[in-house]
Amino acid sequence: MAFFKTKERTKERFSLLLLDLEEYYFEQHTAYNVTRGSAKKRKIRGSFKVCSRSVIFDPEDFTEPILKIPLRDCKQIDFVEKETNPFNEPKPSSILIHCEQVIYIKENCVVSPYRNERGTKTVNFELEVWRKTEDVVQTLHQLHRASCLEKLGDQTAMITANLQSRLARTAFDKFCFQSVAETPHMECTVEMVLPLVSNPGHVCVTNENLYFQPLNGYPEQVLQIKLHQVRRIYKRRHGLRPLGLEVFCSENDFCSDIYLKFYNTADRDEIYYFIATFLENHMTEHTAESYMLQWQRGHLSNYEYLLHLNNLADRSCNDLSQYPVFPWVVADYTSAQLDLTNAATFRDLSKPVGALNKERLDRLLCRFRGMPEPRFMYGSHYSSPGYVLFYLVRVAPEHMLCLQNGRFDHADRMFNSIGETWKNCLEGATDFKELIPEFYGDDASFLENHLRLELGRRQNGSFVGDVHLPPWASDARDFLQKHKMALESQYVSEHLHEWIDLVFGFKQRGSEAVGAHNVFHPLTYEGGIDCDSLEDPDQRVAMLTQILEFGQTPRQLFTTPHPQRIVARSPNITRSPSLTSPISELTPGSLNEDSSFEDLTEESRKLAWSNMGRLTPASRHKIHKDAVTAITVSRDGASVFSTSRDSTLKMFSKELKDFQRSVSFSNMALSSCLMLADVQMVVCSSWDNNVYFYSIPYGRRQDTLMGHDDAVSKVLWSDDKLFTASWDSTVKVWRCEPHVLCGRKRSHFELLAELEHDAGVNAIGLNPSGTLLASGCKDGAVTIWDTDAYRTLQQVDCHAATVHHVSFSPDSRHVLSIGADSFMKVTDVQTGMVISSVKSDEELRCFRWDGNSVLCGGQSGDLLLWDLMSNTVTARISAHSGAVTAMWMNELRATVITGGEDGEVIYWKLHD
Repeated sequence: MAFFKTKERTKERFSLLLLDLEEYYFEQHTAYNVTRGSAKKRKIRGSFKVCSRSVIFDPEDFTEPILKIPLRDCKQIDFVEKETNPFNEPKPSSILIHCEQVIYIKENCVVSPYRNERGTKTVNFELEVWRKTEDVVQTLHQLHRASCLEKLGDQTAMITANLQSRLARTAFDKFCFQSVAETPHMECTVEMVLPLVSNPGHVCVTNENLYFQPLNGYPEQVLQIKLHQVRRIYKRRHGLRPLGLEVFCSENDFCSDIYLKFYNTADRDEIYYFIATFLENHMTEHTAESYMLQWQRGHLSNYEYLLHLNNLADRSCNDLSQYPVFPWVVADYTSAQLDLTNAATFRDLSKPVGALNKERLDRLLCRFRGMPEPRFMYGSHYSSPGYVLFYLVRVAPEHMLCLQNGRFDHADRMFNSIGETWKNCLEGATDFKELIPEFYGDDASFLENHLRLELGRRQNGSFVGDVHLPPWASDARDFLQKHKMALESQYVSEHLHEWIDLVFGFKQRGSEAVGAHNVFHPLTYEGGIDCDSLEDPDQRVAMLTQILEFGQTPRQLFTTPHPQRIVARSPNITRSPSLTSPISELTPGSLNEDSSFEDLTEESRKLAWSNMGRLTPASRHKIHKDAVTAITVSRDGASVFSTSRDSTLKMFSKELKDFQRSVSFSNMALSSCLMLADVQMVVCSSWDNNVYFYSIPYGRRQDTLMGHDDAVSKVLWSDDKLFTASWDSTVKVWRCEPHVLCGRKRSHFELLAELEHDAGVNAIGLNPSGTLLASGCKDGAVTIWDTDAYRTLQQVDCHAATVHHVSFSPDSRHVLSIGADSFMKVTDVQTGMVISSVKSDEELRCFRWDGNSVLCGGQSGDLLLWDLMSNTVTARISAHSGAVTAMWMNELRATVITGGEDGEVIYWKLHD
């Protein structure tokens, strides 16, 4: 297992993975966290760690949680001088940190999602060496200023300057040499690269050893590699620049002994050539062609050959954006027996994953042909950090928590079943991922939850545990053994060269890639962009982060067709017609019985969307005098509520047959509404800057929230939190418990966060779990927020005019937005890339979508059904006499209610 090849060098709980991405650990001091209980002062001894964006306190007592204080959340950091008055109790110097958030990690010494505790706090630390306190506080002030800078590029520049200053003031300690006879050749500053993290320090190469000494002394004072033990050495492309160097002391292992990132290419090359010269008599330099000849003649297994190609193509287990990529080779995850003599058992290796399903490919090609240059077929990649940790979360949970801001992914999006994952790769609109080497190794731990991690509960009620295996595998070890046999089988040996052509070879780029349906986003290819040429540091940092998170295409190793392996042919292996069909369907037997209801519901939704073009109006009613702005429905479906620019909230019975109530809060337009089903209350937002709470049982306004300086455009509710968007350029988050709203006393609305924008906010949307928020502004920008930390994840200039509506896909991976510029755009949440952009013939005002299909309300008054794969309108349904301005859809997608500028509300039914 790549993450555990290197032996444990320390027993402490602290890990660089507790830092944020792109953060550095600078120094540590023995200290005490001083807390005051009801009885007396309590002092907890531990390690006080100064990092570039946070302070971390690691207690010696493992029953105490690790504390992390992000510097951006600090309001003030004070140095308190020691008490010197002989008449008073002596007190040491201390550090007082006044902050708005403390993060608790590894509580009870368990790896689990972090606990964020918000609210004003003061945390007190006393260093064991008192005289260093003032210097530490000065350092924290510098780093705090950097973290509070508005632009990410300025933050990065200030932190980099601090790091380089530290490195310049230190040097490699030559007392660490193993022998007094050693002769140093070169010393320079570097960073040691590990998955998701890097550790700055000094490298020194002598006539006998390669040394790395971390600036912070973590995880040990010095790392040593004997030059005569080195078997392979590779130059690496790191962060799209030729700065990396990776050293292996084994021949066939895909995890290296050290990966170094240099600050300039000249230093990297000098150490590379010195070691290569030393090794001339100890190792043979291999090229892709030399490995190919060995593989052709049977001297290398398919597994070994793929490892070597990955190494030559810059793939490294230390760089998750360039992790080694292996192919899916088996297509049968439903049979009781795995028949390796039947060609139908195997995946078609001549096609990329995205082209295995003909129906999906046809939609992708239709979109590709209508796309402006530079065109691409697939909006996501086949290898990325997220995909690697999707597979490895059970053995690398801390890496997943690091990548996802202290959280695991939603339980239903976890790696739950091999068969389900394969099926999604065949059918998913944006899922084209391949496999990783672990699927063909000897360690099955990544398939089993040996750590007893609490990874969540799925919608069907089952807990995420071990990965569900295909019927032909008796256990995880049996699966790996049979999977390895499949990789080395005759069929794969005869066809592996076709997959190599796609990933490492001549079909990777150019017209051959187009012909093979193998074209990915241009930024994923080597040389696709020169980040150094971008003058704006913010743009450069954002672009680099975007590319690294999205994934990168391997370096091209072959420019001509790869030859086939020389194997003894067996006449009984033939491809059956079933394997060439668009999808190799999973049989019901491969599904978990507990998931039957969930699967039935999902199938119902899919069926509904496939028939969405057959919507027919069941009834229509002229309810309002002006445009309808929002529609919501009670949980039992008995009552329908609508708001309008005519300033009224109206309530009708099911199917709009009976008018029940009409309420007006002011003479200003009502902009949106939502239903709090548990307490039978409707929440309405208004252009008069207020939010109104209307009690259905009492038939009156229960409360009013006056929280904005301009019109409130939208309200959303999630987990006792109210999100209010306003044209005053803010989204505010309030805590208000529903049962308190029902009381007679006025409610207390606690402001949790104020999310500032550059222009008025016109639309907001939450993902299904409520952990992400998307906001759309009048200037056309779409911003994606983390609702736990209340910080910006992505900000994209999507539209040239006001954003009308934003919404997450069901899997939370994408955000769809429509604007007054008539464009409909899909943005990737993880990278911030606009992966699809299509201009409609008319302005679109509202929509509902399932990730693939979109039902839109148009300016013309028609409903338009869009297929995002082909970017075409598949159905147009006449609806309103004015623009469609509001839309509601039930859970099973069988009922739709729309409202328009004509003041009408139409109740639609889906007929088979």
